[in-house]
Amino acid sequence: MESAGHYDYIIVGAGTAGCLLANRLTRNKDHKVLLIEAGGKDDYLWIHIPVGYLHCIGNPRTDWLYQTEPDAGLGGRSLIYPRGKVLGGSSSINGMIYMRGQKGDYDHWADLTGDPSWRWDQVLPLFMQTENHHAGASRLHGADGEWRVEKQRLSWQILDAFREAADQVGIPKIDDFNGGDNEGSAYFEVNQKRGIRWNTAKAFLRPVAQRPNLTIKTGCHVERLLIDKNDKSDNGAVCRGVEFSGGGKRFTATAQRETLLAAGAIGSPTILQLSGVGPAAALHALGITPLVDRAGVGENLQDHLQLRMVYKVSKARTLNTTAASWFGKMKIGLEYTLRQSGPMSMAPSQLGAFAKSDPAQPSANLQYHVQPLSLEKFGDPLHPFPAFTASVCNLRPSSRGHVRLASGDSTAAPRISPNYLSTAEDRKVAASAVTLTRKIVAAPALAKYGPVEYKPGLAYTSEEQLAEAAGLIGTTIFHPVGTCKMGASGDPLAVVGSDLKVFGVAGLRVIDASVMPTITSGNTNSPTLMIAEKAAQAIMREAAL
Repeated sequence: MESAGHYDYIIVGAGTAGCLLANRLTRNKDHKVLLIEAGGKDDYLWIHIPVGYLHCIGNPRTDWLYQTEPDAGLGGRSLIYPRGKVLGGSSSINGMIYMRGQKGDYDHWADLTGDPSWRWDQVLPLFMQTENHHAGASRLHGADGEWRVEKQRLSWQILDAFREAADQVGIPKIDDFNGGDNEGSAYFEVNQKRGIRWNTAKAFLRPVAQRPNLTIKTGCHVERLLIDKNDKSDNGAVCRGVEFSGGGKRFTATAQRETLLAAGAIGSPTILQLSGVGPAAALHALGITPLVDRAGVGENLQDHLQLRMVYKVSKARTLNTTAASWFGKMKIGLEYTLRQSGPMSMAPSQLGAFAKSDPAQPSANLQYHVQPLSLEKFGDPLHPFPAFTASVCNLRPSSRGHVRLASGDSTAAPRISPNYLSTAEDRKVAASAVTLTRKIVAAPALAKYGPVEYKPGLAYTSEEQLAEAAGLIGTTIFHPVGTCKMGASGDPLAVVGSDLKVFGVAGLRVIDASVMPTITSGNTNSPTLMIAEKAAQAIMREAAL
């Protein structure tokens, strides 16, 4: 075992949170920082071309290739569960949608933790500080940050018609999803710069990579945290650093101040459990010595299950038909080469809409991702007929899953069980979502395209049948959160406090999407960035004391 040196801070994971943390903590020249990433550099061409997510998801170069356990709520199906395996993490392979969530999300976090600094009016300035919005600075947006937000560089008549139809059934057209109440429809804004993906490695890491107080190691796998159980601290244990492998060798690195776990909603609970922090009985059964018994590590998994409803249309241009010929493919390629626009600049979803599954909901609890294309499942070819997909997800699922070790081997993939549609409430919302989608599609604005439901099909009519259909067409939208949730000290499932320090272990914080106690109402990448910004500011304040 070789020593990789001594640092003030060690950051585990160079994903969305880790890249920002490295940027912020090295602003102080006296802070020596080590950033460890198990994946490689973000130098693969398809990372940067927006449509390249099709070549990154399912690719061992860029994706951890996780899969869920067979899920009863999905008729026993197992799903792919992509997570980024390069600098920038999942921001290098995701859908690029800039979404903050709703005011109530953060006010609820504040209530759960007893910490008012998590309220919407307190975190909004953090979103704005990182933001570089295309329209410039305003009451709701920032222009001086690194996180570029732009309009999409294409439009589709079929999507415009869907938006008009949504308006006709009471889902109004709005201009901005990010003001705290996102009910309505609009084209998504995206993290791109002139038609090229803008990941967190470009935004936060690349500009500071040459700082002399920052050491970046890629291709290095953290096997466990170095936790000393015999420390005299009030916590009963202290994290001294990490043990990792790379290049055929094994190393230790020590952190004088803190180790910051930013490996994501799958990676962070996995590393904690491998290090002896988690449910004691489960760890002991795998031959791992329990050091800190925390029942919540790996529990509370939440995700957005999207119901992919497909509609055949006529007299409409969709990507299915545009990309069906070599001439169409050449035209698409030429448009991107010359102008960085057109279908190759597309985020996976272009049009969004937020709505209520029923009027009693306090705010929008459904999100639509509408696409001018269709396919059987991710990775399959486009259908040979013109069609669009209206994917709809329950923003506030009550189902809870878990991430647990399969073995004590640090290289083994964990067991991921989302437990989708496992509550009566979630099945009811799913049935209502299908019904609302049919109502939108039946509105006059779409009539001229003659939409015909292809999936799930009109044979499903009763609430029970619609819930069954949801399980057949449902798939992840890649938003896992909550597996190291923050909460009050008396919460038996809380893993970290509102300051993101791990209960029972001094010198250790978790800073990524796993700390969300409840999932945000929308895409989760930018909320994770906000969490990292908030944590970085707290760390810097404490370091200055």
